[in-house]
Amino acid sequence: MNALAIKELLYKIADDQLIIGHRNSEWTGFGPLLEEDIAFSSMAQDKVGQSQALYTILHSMGEQDPDTIAFTRNAAQFHNCIFVELPNGEYDFSLIRHFLYDTAVAFRFEMLSASSFQPLAELSNKIRGELKYHTLHANTWVKQLGSATEESIARLQQSLVYAMPYALGMFEPSAFEQELIADGVFEGEAALREQWIKRIEAIIAQTSLRLPDLRTITAIQGGRVGKHSEHLQPLLDEMSEVFRIDPTAEW
Repeated sequence: MNALAIKELLYKIADDQLIIGHRNSEWTGFGPLLEEDIAFSSMAQDKVGQSQALYTILHSMGEQDPDTIAFTRNAAQFHNCIFVELPNGEYDFSLIRHFLYDTAVAFRFEMLSASSFQPLAELSNKIRGELKYHTLHANTWVKQLGSATEESIARLQQSLVYAMPYALGMFEPSAFEQELIADGVFEGEAALREQWIKRIEAIIAQTSLRLPDLRTITAIQGGRVGKHSEHLQPLLDEMSEVFRIDPTAEW
């Protein structure tokens, strides 16, 4: 089993969770409803905690401790997809991102619960329970607002079209893809993408929204190899501010 391949897999999943967790936390105090303020804050806490658990596995494999991994790397050293680093924008975009991202990550951890790499399989089985709430929340609001008023439908539709190229970038394959599949570590990004498409099609079909033709969309990739948007480094600077002031602080 290739340790380098496993480390790359762990880094991209952990970085995704850390960055989207930070973005979700930015809704604290700004949610359109008190319920949503609390929901996004709670999901943010879950995701940051999940990233820490993944960084802890990396630490056990010889990488630096979780705080150092999370707070001292620059943008080019992060492996998250570009989708999660985009600014929150209005609530319609954050909701669509929540729906598209959490559907994918729920399937990802479901697959990884059967991984041949035991530490990841054990952690994935624990995380799956938390993710059921996240996907239920996303699906409920997409169905409700995607079938409500003309304005809510139009705004969600616009965000869905905008988000889709970035969302497809979640499935950027690893250079170790075939090795991970052959070793039973992970079923692969193509298999994950296929499951994701079926699920989002099923949810969108229950609304007045229209899923863009995925055959005509070019995925926005690069994040997995450190090629990010201009939005990531400012987010990292803000996220690591306390750590830079006091490296002994705990998160």
